[in-house]
Amino acid sequence: MYRDLKQRFWWTRMKREIAKYVSECHVCKRVKADHLKPAEFAYNNSYQKSLEMAPFEARMGGGANTSEPVEPGERVTFGPDLVTQAEEQVRFIQENLKRARTRQKKLLDKRRRPLVFEEGDHVYLRVSPMKGVHRFGVKGKLAPRYVGPFKISEKCGPVAYRLELPPHLAAIHDIFHVSQLKKCLRVPRGRDRYIPSSD
Repeated sequence: MYRDLKQRFWWTRMKREIAKYVSECHVCKRVKADHLKPAEFAYNNSYQKSLEMAPFEARMGGGANTSEPVEPGERVTFGPDLVTQAEEQVRFIQENLKRARTRQKKLLDKRRRPLVFEEGDHVYLRVSPMKGVHRFGVKGKLAPRYVGPFKISEKCGPVAYRLELPPHLAAIHDIFHVSQLKKCLRVPRGRDRYIPSSD
């Protein structure tokens, strides 16, 4: 409305007065609703492959029906049909999500290889799960994600390894899960090696 008037008219505080008029105008508020999309379409009404339906359909039990407006004070009786339909919908969604989960796991497992280390290998140790236990150098974003490398002294199980930790890290348990380790391809010497001191 402002741009239409701006082409023909101009006065001081024109934009502010037009905005005030439109916000207080009852006719403008009623007409504006006709031009806007209903709220259910504005919020994520796209088809999802894992659900095999739109999220709105999953929540509300069917597509959005805008052809029948609901009048204020109107009562709708719900029978056993609605309950059985909702239960079927829940079962259908659970089955689809289970199928999607297994399909995604299968695709991910094709690319995933189990990490296997030998005694004598050098590995880096991930420090993020130990934030509450021991602080390694700088705190926050600039903190190192991995420290080491450390030598593997023993394989304690299919997925657990004992590391040779320096004396100042004696407070930390020396057996770690394979997910906390990262293979060291080249063992650094001297200054390149990062083993934090006991701060």
